[in-house]
Amino acid sequence: MSRLLVVDDEANIRLLYAEELKDEGYEVVTAASSAEATEKLQKGVFDLAVLDIKLKNESGIDLLQKLVKERHDMPVILCSAFSCYKDDFSAWLADGYVVKSGDLTELKQEIARLLAKKMQKEKTKL
Repeated sequence: MSRLLVVDDEANIRLLYAEELKDEGYEVVTAASSAEATEKLQKGVFDLAVLDIKLKNESGIDLLQKLVKERHDMPVILCSAFSCYKDDFSAWLADGYVVKSGDLTELKQEIARLLAKKMQKEKTKL
């Protein structure tokens, strides 16, 4: 079972993502801030992170940069209500980008794609 970290400052989004992704067979851990996400990352191993760009008074891009540096083998999907960030070069560090929607089909597809890609990389290393 793949373990996902969902970072979003909106409680209802965290709950929606957690429930929908658990139904897909993932173990889901949520965080409301960069600090909470960092704490959870220090305590456990995750296969993938879903990260909001705008976190209250923080930038999800800063957390993305930290994750890429420290956890370069963990795919990160940026999930934002703002499609304009797709063109921001700092967002290009992410492995995927999904615009937030009540329909999580695109997010689920992107998670499945990146986890399959990660598994394929791990197999070729063996």
